[in-house]
Amino acid sequence: QVQLVESGGGLVQPGGSLRLSCAASGRTFSRYVMGWFRQAPGKERELVTAITWSGGSTYYADSVKGRFTVSRDNAKNTVYLQMNRLKPDDTAVYYCAVDAHRDFILTDPTFYDYWGQGTQVTVSS
Repeated sequence: QVQLVESGGGLVQPGGSLRLSCAASGRTFSRYVMGWFRQAPGKERELVTAITWSGGSTYYADSVKGRFTVSRDNAKNTVYLQMNRLKPDDTAVYYCAVDAHRDFILTDPTFYDYWGQGTQVTVSS
């Protein structure tokens, strides 16, 4: 089993920044992807960004390119999401998730096996 614990959400004004963290514990895998999804009220869960553990490949949704950065610290089994120039449209619950079967990134959330509890990000003045 894998446990994912997110932290770092909160309330921020438009144009501000937040950094989310996702610490993983439990089973280890030889190849996997860690992703950050978000879900706003009334909307589907969407992949915001993801990173492969072995090759360092990344994915960014068009809506966050140039504003969000994903990174990882292998020694700490932690993935980070740095969010800059936040907009009200970024308001959502953010979840980290693990696809434990692949070393390439898929955007469909059904391919992700483990999920964190989610952390609320609210962008509002």
